[in-house]
Amino acid sequence: MKIATPIGYEVPVILQGEIKVKYCLYARKSTESEERQVLSIDSQIKEMLQLAEREGLEIVAMKRESHSAKETGQRPVFNEIVDEIKQKKYNAILTWAPDRISRNAGDLGKIVDLMDAGFLQEIRTFGQKFGNNPNEKFLLMILGSQAKLENDNRGVNVKRGLRTRAEMGLWVGTAPLGYLNQKHMDKKCQVIIDEERAPVIKKMFEKVAYEKWSGRKVYNWLRFEANFYTRGNKPLTLSGVYRILSHTFYYGIFERPVKSDNWYQGKHEPLITKELFDQVQAQLKRDNIQRENKEFSFTKLFTCGYCGSGISAEEKWKDLKDGTHAKYVYYSCSRARDRNCKNKYIREEDLILELLKILDKVDINELGMRQKLEDEIARFNIFQRSVLGATEKLEDNKETDIRNYAKYILKEGTVMEKRELLANLRSRIIYKDKLLTLIEE
Repeated sequence: MKIATPIGYEVPVILQGEIKVKYCLYARKSTESEERQVLSIDSQIKEMLQLAEREGLEIVAMKRESHSAKETGQRPVFNEIVDEIKQKKYNAILTWAPDRISRNAGDLGKIVDLMDAGFLQEIRTFGQKFGNNPNEKFLLMILGSQAKLENDNRGVNVKRGLRTRAEMGLWVGTAPLGYLNQKHMDKKCQVIIDEERAPVIKKMFEKVAYEKWSGRKVYNWLRFEANFYTRGNKPLTLSGVYRILSHTFYYGIFERPVKSDNWYQGKHEPLITKELFDQVQAQLKRDNIQRENKEFSFTKLFTCGYCGSGISAEEKWKDLKDGTHAKYVYYSCSRARDRNCKNKYIREEDLILELLKILDKVDINELGMRQKLEDEIARFNIFQRSVLGATEKLEDNKETDIRNYAKYILKEGTVMEKRELLANLRSRIIYKDKLLTLIEE
């Protein structure tokens, strides 16, 4: 009986014997390269079909899959075969070799259990036959265990080989950005400097260490000024920038495996010095601390009047003649939508003056938190009378009191109080050329 088969798969077959034996042809694609296979997949299929025709085996189903047989329960087609055998759709399997069925103890145990329960009568391979009797099942288990042993040994040998290469100072895998893998077989795992990208990588470290750039500033420089692209011709991501800046490979050492604390001296030529790398790590650490502790009062509350981006803030320090330092906070367009946006910077003090003008114009009900402000004012008046002994009658003008108290918050309140006040405005604030405009939604 001949069955047309697709090219490129290896097929297990369910067979028919003296009792009614029905076979499932099961083909599993090898995970090894074709050069290492005894026969190609096409040849294995051809041989199995010839065997079925020669011995008169009845094939009632055909299954194929390409999943590895190294891990238990990870082959959906194999699991389907197990279920269909239990449903008595067939009771034998034809395949090229025992290791096509299983290379792990779990799946091998399922096959033997099916034999013990009487569901599976026979497994036929190119050169062997395994029936439901103790001796043949024992041999099947030995061959299956041998395949697992080969897998385990292969894993041990690969790890030993990788460790040996690392001890020789060789990098295994794709070279980090700024380096290229050697293509000559006699120089396998050796890397050379990428003359196109290495100078830019070095400048990244220098700009962080010497010019105190942040990772995001480096990212913007790479994307909009340096026109830097990876080997895949894609812009470097922000996370990619931080990976490079924290990669010890660039000053000559590397860890393998990652987080194993096993360090090796590389054979490659370093792009930077250890001192430069340490300076970069110190700067990145300061940036992280500042980002965690710093929250500006008015970021993400306004919209750029030119490009529609959000408004970001930046802190600057100036050395004074008396040896002290002055801090200034500047707000500007984040340029998220237009890198070349022309909107101007504004100091925080001037921005607050603009906000005070907004409060003079806005309807008090626009604040969206009138009741809370009234409660705060009432509490403050009680404090003045009962604690400070104030006897003067306060002006009975709630609207004026609320407006003045809101101005007080903008000038003297905490960051959270300022943000809450502006976030409750029912209109949108537009910033353009050092001026604020209130736009009704």
